[in-house]
Amino acid sequence: MLSSSATFKSNKSNKFASICSKRGQKGISQDCTIVWEEFGCQEDMTFCGIFDGHGPWGHIIAKMVKQSVPPSLLCNWQKALALTSLGQELNTEPNRSTRNHQFDIWKQSCLKTYADIDQELKHHPGIDSFHSGTTALTIIKQGEHLVIANVGDSRAVLATISDDGNLIPFQLTIDFKPNIPEEAERIRQSQGRVSCLRDEPGVYRVWMPKGDAPGLAVSRAIGDHCVKEFGLISVPDVTQRNITNKDQFVILATDGVWDVISNEEAVEIVCSTDDREKSAKRLVQCAMRAWRSKKRGIAMDDISAICLFFHPKLFQEVNPFKASK
Repeated sequence: MLSSSATFKSNKSNKFASICSKRGQKGISQDCTIVWEEFGCQEDMTFCGIFDGHGPWGHIIAKMVKQSVPPSLLCNWQKALALTSLGQELNTEPNRSTRNHQFDIWKQSCLKTYADIDQELKHHPGIDSFHSGTTALTIIKQGEHLVIANVGDSRAVLATISDDGNLIPFQLTIDFKPNIPEEAERIRQSQGRVSCLRDEPGVYRVWMPKGDAPGLAVSRAIGDHCVKEFGLISVPDVTQRNITNKDQFVILATDGVWDVISNEEAVEIVCSTDDREKSAKRLVQCAMRAWRSKKRGIAMDDISAICLFFHPKLFQEVNPFKASK
């Protein structure tokens, strides 16, 4: 298990992960990352998670959620399996119906896990989650199957080979920000407010019906209970993808990366890194340089990334596109 800047190589599979996290200029780092190989003692399972805290207690909440999600998710998944006949089906050649059944169990397990942890935080005697919270992006790789659960604005991007042989990005998640029409509508229907500050045009935030708090730049988060009754939710968007031989790797990163690096640029940076052990570190370093050039005068955010590779080597015929400058 890894939870800081590092890499792992599996001796039993082709999996390989690279992790890097750098503190920004806003004080203590509030980003947390984790990669857990052989998740649940299953040789074909890997858990990846990235958490971006915010608010006075954000660093504590992100760490608590990082520590709580994997065992809670595993427990809920195992309980769900025990209540079905899927455990027997897993020993057979998987078909489409079986895969859908597997995904439904993972989805329900993710929904319960996030809901339980959010409630645990609300009543935690030693943590103040009223004005603090965290995003939570997790991926479970089970064989050639990905299950993605996302709350907040961290992002997962898959690198896959197009029909013409180029390596291209495919965004697996939605950045849950208040400017998304469906998210804004839910918040307003719950009497919450969505608006921008005068000095931040285009940056929509969530506010309580009255006053100037909390000003969240996300529409979904774990914690932040001051606005939970006003439209903010901790419900993850849970999706799946079956990995093909064209899919090469997936990047999980906090908004500190995506605020200054495009999906195309991120994929090219990782693909063009000769030593894949340094791929996450190079992506983070490129994001740090981009902050200095694109956001002068603005304190740099915490920047974290995980790169999970699916194959021993990238296909030789891949032609990474040229990222726009």
